[in-house]
Amino acid sequence: MATGTDQVVGLGLVAVSLIIFTYYTAWVILLPFIDSQHVIHKYFLPRAYAVAIPLAAGLMLLLFVGLFITYVMLKNQKVTKKVQ
Repeated sequence: MATGTDQVVGLGLVAVSLIIFTYYTAWVILLPFIDSQHVIHKYFLPRAYAVAIPLAAGLMLLLFVGLFITYVMLKNQKVTKKVQ
């Protein structure tokens, strides 16, 4: 069972994810249908970043996953050499 701290952290992560999802959805799906002179456009980045930011985040995620897997594999390889 999760402790109170775990539940608060989980709720915070869900809330942040929901806010990011809502902002990105409004930015990518709704904003193209609103006139470019409307005041709401000043709260959003240019549309080119709508592709660049998720692409960079995905590449960083793949990099860190690859580094973690490499680290674990090298660490396990050293442990098995010591055992033999």
